[in-house]
Amino acid sequence: MIAQEYKKMLGAKSVIREMFTYGTERAKEIGKENVFDYSLGNPSVPVPEKFTKKMIELLETESPVALHGYSPSLGIDSVREAVAVSLEKRFGLPYKKEHIFMCSGAAAALAHAFRAVTVPGDSILTFAPFFPEYNPYVNLTGAKLKVVPPDLKGFQIDFEKFETMLTNDVTAVLINTPNNPSGIVYTNETVKELARIMEKKAAEYGHEIYLISDEPYREIVFEGVDAPFIAKCYPNTITCYSFSKSLSLPGERIGYVAVSPNCNEAETIVDMCGQISRGIGHNCPASLIQLAVADCLYDTSDLSVYEKNANILYDALTGMGFEIVRPGGTFYMFPKAPEPDAVAFCKRAMKQDLLLVPGDTFGCPGYFRMAYCIETEKVERSLDAFRKL
Repeated sequence: MIAQEYKKMLGAKSVIREMFTYGTERAKEIGKENVFDYSLGNPSVPVPEKFTKKMIELLETESPVALHGYSPSLGIDSVREAVAVSLEKRFGLPYKKEHIFMCSGAAAALAHAFRAVTVPGDSILTFAPFFPEYNPYVNLTGAKLKVVPPDLKGFQIDFEKFETMLTNDVTAVLINTPNNPSGIVYTNETVKELARIMEKKAAEYGHEIYLISDEPYREIVFEGVDAPFIAKCYPNTITCYSFSKSLSLPGERIGYVAVSPNCNEAETIVDMCGQISRGIGHNCPASLIQLAVADCLYDTSDLSVYEKNANILYDALTGMGFEIVRPGGTFYMFPKAPEPDAVAFCKRAMKQDLLLVPGDTFGCPGYFRMAYCIETEKVERSLDAFRKL
């Protein structure tokens, strides 16, 4: 018999991916330039030239056998060391190679982090609105994802609801800031209060409560917005990072787990990640890509277009009457739909060739997500479609 759990999932495919697929087919009919596809968070700016040059240099100068061979299970030592040094220089925590585990993007980082600090029956707490793939990521480990209802005023944290839901079975809290889908960045005050409550509850329950920080958008923060480095605020923090957005490398699947040097059993958790890989098949990310990103740890793509697009959309849509909490980063915006049923609204939008994702799947009905990582001229042309709605 085939695995029924995964068979059932076929009836609940990703809304985001289905919308993107529809847009691809529609583009064949009317031209890609006429489909205003705000569905998928696929970076629209090229990789830094430095990354491309490093790839070429490695291919031309390194031994093919060594370059394309398996890396050690925890990642290439020199790459882990370089990542640790960069984190210490940027954020002031004494990271060492032993605190870093290289893996295939943020999804793989989360897969390892969840398994390192939970056993079946434990719970992980997260906050709406949230990335919907957290559901299978967590629930298929045997742990259970619990979702704190959203703070609709500013998409920060409703601490009263959080403290009520932070029960003894919760061994980890999962946060995502800058946030997908809202674009909101947690303030220093929010993170400090989060840490205070977690520390109080951990002492009350007599066990660690880990903070798993999902940070693929860490580098996409807009002017004037202060984005705290989460691990500086709470000792038992496990940072899950991806280069997908900062270097525009989603297809290369490269990232890392960084366990805070102040975390209890930090080095043991990293070593455990190597063993977790054996069970879930995430062994050894590509050696070539590890070596290339190690040369670009202080670089990013030109991310300025995302803030430009955000400003155009925010000003135009609020001018039309949309209610929006202004994003502080990422390339996402999360307006309130102008009718109670956001699914119905997004279906109406499709008639204008506007592809928007309803907020129901993000745990926030009545809202919709826009991934504005598209060309600025296309953003501007899409405004007429919004006016027609």
